[in-house]
Order: sequence, then structure tokens, then C-alpha cells
Amino acid sequence: MNRLMNELINTKWREQLLFYSIIAMMGTLFLGRVSLSVCMIAFLFFSFLHTGLKNHFLIFFSSPLLWSMSLLFFLPFISGIWTRDYNEWINVLRIKLPLLLLPLAFAGSMNFSKKQWQWLAYIFIVLVTAGTIWSIFHYAINAPAIHEEYLKAKTITTPLQNDHVRFSWIVSITSLLTGWLCWKKRNQSKFIARVLFMTSIWLVIFLHILAARTGLFSFYIIMLGITGWLVFRKMKPFYGTMLLIILLTLPVIAWFTLPTFHNRVKYFLYDFEYFKKSHYLPGTNDAIRGISMNAGWHVMNAHPVTGVGFGDIDIETKNWYMVNYPQMTETDKIYPSSEWLIYGAGCGWPGLLLFTFVMLVPFIIKAKNRLLWWLLNATAAFSFLFDVGLEVQYGIFLYSFIILWWWKWLGTFQIVAAAANQKIE
Repeated sequence: MNRLMNELINTKWREQLLFYSIIAMMGTLFLGRVSLSVCMIAFLFFSFLHTGLKNHFLIFFSSPLLWSMSLLFFLPFISGIWTRDYNEWINVLRIKLPLLLLPLAFAGSMNFSKKQWQWLAYIFIVLVTAGTIWSIFHYAINAPAIHEEYLKAKTITTPLQNDHVRFSWIVSITSLLTGWLCWKKRNQSKFIARVLFMTSIWLVIFLHILAARTGLFSFYIIMLGITGWLVFRKMKPFYGTMLLIILLTLPVIAWFTLPTFHNRVKYFLYDFEYFKKSHYLPGTNDAIRGISMNAGWHVMNAHPVTGVGFGDIDIETKNWYMVNYPQMTETDKIYPSSEWLIYGAGCGWPGLLLFTFVMLVPFIIKAKNRLLWWLLNATAAFSFLFDVGLEVQYGIFLYSFIILWWWKWLGTFQIVAAAANQKIE
């Protein structure tokens, strides 16, 4: 047994096991939480199956991205000192544990070839695209009823156990990924470039059919970023202008051709009247989100230094609802609909400021392929402004896994590893 373990540690078997465990995590993401957890545990085990643990941990502490991401776990952990509901606090820590374990795991070596990194990208594209086709199939068999549901804040069925917010985000990220790979492959393989281009077009169409705002806003952030890059970085104002015209035209075309998009916009305009006045209407979407953010803001400012502790956020926001909106139904008493405010409510203003710091770190570290890297992190940070992606398993996994995967793949890791190796020498 010892001989077998030594061979695993000191040969390329570990790299292969890591490679296939990443593929397994990508695949089980669409199968269910239990299978995803099992594959994540296997990945974590293989990540530490080597003899260079000293260098492994040195890279972790040498990388602002890795240790800052782990703060998203340690802030709730520390708040246990003053939280009262320990059962809820333990549940929060259980959900957020990947924010500590995955950065630690990705600090280890993953000596994948360029071809292997590309294969991971292609597999992810295939899985996400298959998920969009599955979703469209469910839409097609009951389209008229679904069109009506869009006037009631509902959407078409999506993978990730119908988590349309998180799924729309990864679709927008995948459209960025396919577009970038298409550009890279344009002079190497025209067939692959064409397939990637058509896939990217389909993903953009799907985003407008699904009409989930997280995905749509992420997509338009990406495209505006590329437009600015073309105009101000590459000095190609013609191409930037053409892209901007396309961006302005897309919503108009979607309004007149896609019933789901049309009805989604109509519902948004209806709900916005309640949102801007903070009026409560049972079962609405944005109005309730706005009220929940108001609740989070008041909870944070009532305990500005320490917050209430992550175990007590739920009960404190419900107490605020009870006082200010006594007519509110229990199902509408949701968490503050912003990760900024959740960390603020849990750890006070220091928590909000540290969360802001974590979101800014990717933009100040050295990185190759900066445009791609910045666009990815810009969409992630934006999504947390109006969403609680770090309070659910899918959201935590997707954020930490995709950020860390691209960190390794795009060359940022090599910069940190080189610095760590110099320290050891």
C-alpha cells in the first residue's frame, strides 16, 4: 500500500487524477448536489497528494487571490464569537467551506498541458450548451403557459435544479469563453472556430430567451468591456462602434421577437413601481428584493462594529420585517438580497469593507490575459450586488471553481508560483 501511495505521489498519476476529477466536478454540477460534493472531496484529496506541501502552502499565502477568497469563509467563522444561533451558524459554515478548501487545493501544482487546459474549456462549453438545449426543450413543449408565467416573475426550467440565476451567469461566462477560444483558433482550425462562433451565438440567443437579469447584465458588461478595450486599448474605434450598435440593437430585436424577453421586461417595469417606493406586494420579485436590502442595511447599521453574526442574520432581518412590514408573508421574508449587505449584517461595516476588498483583489494582482480575467471577475462581483450567490452550494462552487480554474489556466498562477519558488530558494 505504501509503495502504491508513493507512486501516486511521485508520478504523473496524480496529475491525471486531478484532471479527471475536475471533469467529474463539471459533469456532476448538472446532476445534483450530492454527486458534486463527492467529486469535490476526491479533487481535494488528490490536490494534497504530493510531497511538496511546504511550497503548496507558501503559494497559498503568497497569493492575494487565494487567501483573500478564504476570508469569505473566515469572516462568518469569526462571527461565531458573537452569534447566538449556533445551529444556523454551523449550517452557514458548512455551505461556505469550499471558499476555504478550494483556494487551498488550487494552490497545489497542476501541471496540465496546454491541450488539457483547452479540453477542460471545451468540456465545460459542451456541458453548458447541452444544459441550454435541455432547458429549451422544456420550454418548447409548453411555451404558451410559460409565456404567461413570465408575467409573474417565473422563468423556464434550467439545470442546477432550476437555479436560473446561477445558470444564466455561467451561460454568459461560457459565451465569453467560446468567443475568446474562437478568436484564438481562427488561424489554427477554421472548423473549430466556426463551431465555437455558432455556439457563442446560440448562447447569446438563449440568454435573451431565458431573460434572467443576472445573465443578461453579465453579458452586456462583457460586451461593453470588449467595446471599451477595442476603442481605447486597441485603437479600433470602427469595430468598437459596430459592436456598440449591435449591443443597442439586440434588446430591441429580443423585445419584438422573443415573448419571454418581452414579458420579462413588462413584469420588470410593473414591479419597478413597487421597488422604487419600497411598497410591499405579496409574491413580487424586485420589490421584495429591494425591501430585503433595506432590511440588511438597517441590521448592519444597528450593529456597525461587529454585525449580528452570520447565525443571526435571518432572525434579525425577520424581526425588522415584523416591525416595518407586519403584513409580509413568511415566504417573502428573504435574506438581504446582496452579498455586500449579508457580510455587512454578519460582521458590520468591517465585513462589508473586507468583502469589497476581496472583490477588488482580482483587478490589482498581476495577470496575463487581463481582459478575459477582468471581465470574468467584473461579472461575478456585479452579480453579488443584487444576489446571494455565496449562500447556496451551487453559487459558492461556481464562483470559487471558475475563478480558480481560470486563475490557473490563464497564467496568473505561474506568476505567483515563481515568486514562491524564489522564496524557497
